[in-house]
Amino acid sequence: MITGSIVALVTPMLPDGQVDFEGLAGLVEYHIEAGTSALGVAGTTGESATLTMSEHREVIRFAVECAANRIPVIAGTGSNSTHEAIELTVAAAEAGANSVLLVTPYYNRPTQEGLYRHFCEVAAAVNIPIILYNVPARTGVDLSNDTVMRLSEIGNISGLKDATGDVDRGASLIDRLPDTFAVYSGDDATALDLMRHGAKGNVSVTANIAAEQVAEVCRLALCGDFQSAEAVDTVLSALNDALFIEPNPIPVKWAMAELGMAKEGIRLPLVPLSSDHQGLVRAAMQQAGL
Repeated sequence: MITGSIVALVTPMLPDGQVDFEGLAGLVEYHIEAGTSALGVAGTTGESATLTMSEHREVIRFAVECAANRIPVIAGTGSNSTHEAIELTVAAAEAGANSVLLVTPYYNRPTQEGLYRHFCEVAAAVNIPIILYNVPARTGVDLSNDTVMRLSEIGNISGLKDATGDVDRGASLIDRLPDTFAVYSGDDATALDLMRHGAKGNVSVTANIAAEQVAEVCRLALCGDFQSAEAVDTVLSALNDALFIEPNPIPVKWAMAELGMAKEGIRLPLVPLSSDHQGLVRAAMQQAGL
């Protein structure tokens, strides 16, 4: 079971929007050195919705190659097409990814039975650990706790990234699930609170630019030292909020460019951070010691 800080890694891009593979290699090294527990690549923060299928597969393959078994790679392979999700998941398994992250099918708005069958079909096609991903604010569909419980009975469905921000709901689910099934926060602002209730870590956007600090919050929380974890988390609180002042990953990509961690590329229909919000993000970065 992967525990700790899992970075929801951006896909670095050149100013013309092409994938910056040299930049991606550099980010892999940064996270290995910073103590990040795992890399979440080609997920929604990685602009998976606008990567072509060939780009998506290549980003996963390249990240696995760069990681070279030094850090686990969790590949984002979700889609609103079950067939496409299977194709990407099979490709990730063949590339050597350690696990996959499957977002709920967006736009289609399937019923709970449709969600259940979708994930079962993908799980049946591979022998790789699957982490479900529920982010209703972005997808327009909510994976219910009851459906997660049903899916937890599938052998290779082993976790859930809960990005609802509803700590009470997440805590209730954790109480019902077997210990072998991991719940991770997918919401930086409430991640520590969910770890108090038994979450195994944080799939973090903030970790893109504050990897050491997010890793330390997770390490302390998982050791049960919540007082020390809260002290570190408090320093990051303004940054956790500021990185969502515009749709993710717009603010974090701007911040990475400001810090010299990545080039300024982002792919339409997303556009660079507006000048109205740059001061707020910069101030939050300074407060976090960046």
